Amino acid sequence: MAQALKVVGLMNVQFAIVGVQTYSPQVYILEANPRASRTIPFVSKATGVPLAKLASLIMSGKTLEELGFTQEVIPSHIAVKEAVLPFNKFPGTDTILGPEMRSTGEVMGIDSDFGRAYAKAEMGAGEHIPLSGTVFVSMNDRDKAAAVPVIKEFIELGFSVMATSGTRKVLQENGLDVDLVLKLHEGRPHVLDAIKNRQIQLIINTPSGQEAQSDGRLIRRTALSYKIPILTTIAGAKATLAAIRSLQNTNLDVKLIQDYCLVD
Repeated sequence: MAQALKVVGLMNVQFAIVGVQTYSPQVYILEANPRASRTIPFVSKATGVPLAKLASLIMSGKTLEELGFTQEVIPSHIAVKEAVLPFNKFPGTDTILGPEMRSTGEVMGIDSDFGRAYAKAEMGAGEHIPLSGTVFVSMNDRDKAAAVPVIKEFIELGFSVMATSGTRKVLQENGLDVDLVLKLHEGRPHVLDAIKNRQIQLIINTPSGQEAQSDGRLIRRTALSYKIPILTTIAGAKATLAAIRSLQNTNLDVKLIQDYCLVD
């Protein structure tokens, strides 16, 4: 695209992926802009390559060969970028994300291990990762099967699990020990009571359709008020598992960014 558009310098491309959990996802290009994105300073810090400086020199007539930058830099460490989403400053908002920009900043976590790097990024963004307790699970039909190995790992790490009837049925059919918690219209005590009584330390909720507009929204708003972390994707749950596993087994250490890579 850059060659076809004759872009000299940096180019920012935005993609959308449909069917990401299928064997044949479809990739769409939303837009391409001849400018830097907020990812540029992140990649520069992660690799030690001053991309903005190099791009400026290239735009002034230098070549990559003249600047000595002709090979991709692949770091030996892991760098995780996390968006800062200030939902706690807006009471009553829903934490579910859509295509619009909601972040007010970004942080980076760096380590030799993905779990520790992700944990550092979450801590930098002001998010709490519980190392024990109870996980509440409520999945849409599309994600129920994919949630089984994820919930199994939470149980193996020492967590208890409670779920609404449909999700619990699938988990039990796969041999997992899961407690039942009632939906809001099924009687008391229900899931909101469990949240308010501090019986839940982590929520995994993948909403869809009308549910996202009713019970799910109320659950997410209540969890936000009680500062309980909420995961709304399978990918987020897997990353959180990696962080918990690392934090349970090792202590985090701190190093200068210059100890990972040199940055001009």
